[in-house]
Amino acid sequence: MKTIALRAHFDGEHIQLDEPCDLAQDTPVMILVRSEEEDDERDEWGTAAGLLLENAYGEDEPEYPLNLIKEPNPDYEGR
Repeated sequence: MKTIALRAHFDGEHIQLDEPCDLAQDTPVMILVRSEEEDDERDEWGTAAGLLLENAYGEDEPEYPLNLIKEPNPDYEGR
């Protein structure tokens, strides 16, 4: 099975998956515990990154036509 990330929570007694997932018995799992403070800090970093990215482009930034692409990404589905 390929590695996947699943959201879960601890109900005080057991770890409960927040979404259904079929796991075979004895499937190895890795648990990463994050505090609420870390979630808040991550949200703040995301907001800051978005603002910096927004500042990197001017309001009059040109739209570049697709014919300027030298090597298209085959995994990009377009808009």
